[in-house]
Amino acid sequence: MLATPSGSPACADDGRPRRLAAQLADMIPGASTIRVSLTDPTQTWPHLHAVVKDEAGKTMVLGRPTARVTARWILRVWPAVDWMRSHTFCLADATLTRSDLAAAERGR
Repeated sequence: MLATPSGSPACADDGRPRRLAAQLADMIPGASTIRVSLTDPTQTWPHLHAVVKDEAGKTMVLGRPTARVTARWILRVWPAVDWMRSHTFCLADATLTRSDLAAAERGR
């Protein structure tokens, strides 16, 4: 894709998050949200980490490869985001919000 002198793509791909949400919904049936960060609590070094939850808020168990691929795909759609802080990707409306901000909105 051609880029403007500022380095941004000449034509923005606004449908990319929606396509990703559709792909992830197909790949992980029943998933509602995916929390992604580079701070896996079980690792010392920055490491891709994804936690998938269903509509009821229960954590879904994923295999390691699926969790890594999921996190990597989300990371590639939003490369400029600070991934040292966790972000939540909502599959219903294809939005990405910082997890601490999303928790504050819910009243935690």
